Amino acid sequence: MSREERINNNLFRPSEQQFCRLLEDLIRIPSYPGISRQETELATYIRDFFSGIGIEAELFPVVDGRCNVMARLQGSGGGKNLILNGHLDTVPPYDLKDALKMRKVGRELYGRGTADMKGALACMMLAMSRLKASGTRLAGDVVFIGVIDEEMTSAGTCALLKGGLAADGAVVGEPMDGNIGIGHKGLQWFEFRIHGKAVHGGEQENGINAIRQAMRLINRLEEVLIPSLSRRVHPVIGASSLNYGYIQGGFQPSTVAGECLLQIDRRWIPGEKYETVVSEFSDLIAELEREDPEFTCDFSVMENSMMSDGLIHEGFEIDINDPLVVAAAEASFFITGKHPDKAPFKAWTDAGLISTYGKIPTIVFGPGMLKSAHTRDEMINIDQALDFVGIYTSLCIRFCGLEKL
Repeated sequence: MSREERINNNLFRPSEQQFCRLLEDLIRIPSYPGISRQETELATYIRDFFSGIGIEAELFPVVDGRCNVMARLQGSGGGKNLILNGHLDTVPPYDLKDALKMRKVGRELYGRGTADMKGALACMMLAMSRLKASGTRLAGDVVFIGVIDEEMTSAGTCALLKGGLAADGAVVGEPMDGNIGIGHKGLQWFEFRIHGKAVHGGEQENGINAIRQAMRLINRLEEVLIPSLSRRVHPVIGASSLNYGYIQGGFQPSTVAGECLLQIDRRWIPGEKYETVVSEFSDLIAELEREDPEFTCDFSVMENSMMSDGLIHEGFEIDINDPLVVAAAEASFFITGKHPDKAPFKAWTDAGLISTYGKIPTIVFGPGMLKSAHTRDEMINIDQALDFVGIYTSLCIRFCGLEKL
């Protein structure tokens, strides 16, 4: 029997009531855009939770009164340090009724943030709480970090990196349905503003139709760039991609459109360079402008896709044999008796920043399903969440090591 297994098994699973009560509190506190100081009330609650159980915790102002929260379970020294990371913000309620009132239906808990990602925050908090309460002494530190603004421009994680974020491993608790996320694509939103010349529809020959010019741009993307992207395939993460997300042009039918706006989502795989992503668009526009002097297009990153200090929504990948991946897989099997899949995460997360700019081996690993995030039916399974309290607890022990006796 391993030393971990000799620890009281009650360490690894809280009561259902304890978990539900904590998650209900987290969901009750709104942290979506439009709320004054958006995430700070939630960050304060989490700080007080940790302080109340004897774990040092503090708030870190980031922007506009919005605060990250950090708590550190100090190790005895000589072990690896692990970050448990999650974002405090959620998307708005949209059409989710009673979004801040958690509902239990069978073994599912519903409410805004249950999956993305207050459920994981609760699991991380309880894991650290149980390690503290049991007197388990780790060799390395476990650092909980709740960050602001992940759903927008990741101001919280950018601030951490600017301050010198350091650890031997990091877990980003986004919903992976129990599997281990070993990579995801990079992401940027771009816009093309195509200029024409507006005239009366009866004088078309004297105008330049920006919608028609936008069609030329889209056709060129379809003919040249998109086939190239489909051939760029990562063995785990898949192919690079481009999505047309929004287009708007003109004012009314009897006027030649003087302007057309096209916004796209571009995702790239590890190994592709962001500079190449940008230059491919710039080169394609320049080619169209050479072919037609009337083609004029301004190309830029969308404002709500820009991060501070020139940071980019980079992707990430981690070797499946990295000690963090191995420890996560062992912890999951220890608690559930099942071997988790090692798979790509299908969306973007702060793991891209932590891995790329912090140089910290990182995984995406949390309860819940991505397909329920941001929806009116956002939910998390109680049993999976309770398992994850144990999984995070076991992962901390395995990765950070136990104090030497």
